[in-house]
Amino acid sequence: MAPTILAFDTAAPCCAAAVLAGGDVVAQADEQMQTGQAERLMGLCDELLRHAGLTFQDLTAIGVGIGPGNFTGIRISVSAARGLALGLGVPAIGVSSFDALRFGHQGPCTTAVAARRGHLYLQAFDGTETSPPIMVPEDALPEHPAPLIGATGIAQAHPIAVAIAHLASERHGTPQPRPAPLYLRPADAAPARDVAPVILP
Repeated sequence: MAPTILAFDTAAPCCAAAVLAGGDVVAQADEQMQTGQAERLMGLCDELLRHAGLTFQDLTAIGVGIGPGNFTGIRISVSAARGLALGLGVPAIGVSSFDALRFGHQGPCTTAVAARRGHLYLQAFDGTETSPPIMVPEDALPEHPAPLIGATGIAQAHPIAVAIAHLASERHGTPQPRPAPLYLRPADAAPARDVAPVILP
């Protein structure tokens, strides 16, 4: 029986979610927002499940985008997926933004995710092997397999959460690592360090 999957992603400036049941997408939404994903995500998921006539207890897996992308956004979605999976007793399946962008495309390609400060995250797929992801200046792209999907290239074949749902369905039933954020650069703001104590004479 095909799994029933709730998939979501907040790695980009949006709150995206989709529900896959019986092999079909039965509900999906993509709300653009710069902030507020943490407050909106669970409400959006609940709305989509209700629209599909389902509840959280009907789910057999959670699909989640693990990035790369916005540091805080990735933490929001991964933490939510882990919590839901634990509470429902179902697996959480992580899907990278690169895999989601490539989903639905056949043959060699390069996937690109916008990074801050004029950079792109890239991962190339030559049809048989996937290269390690890298970060490069967007005005100095290295040679890569065409086409470029995402960022300044062509649009992906499916909305991000829909692609994550389908890929999670494909991976369901096989051992999967616990979802973990895919960070390709340090956080913009480093945590404050404690000031060393001053020893007075």
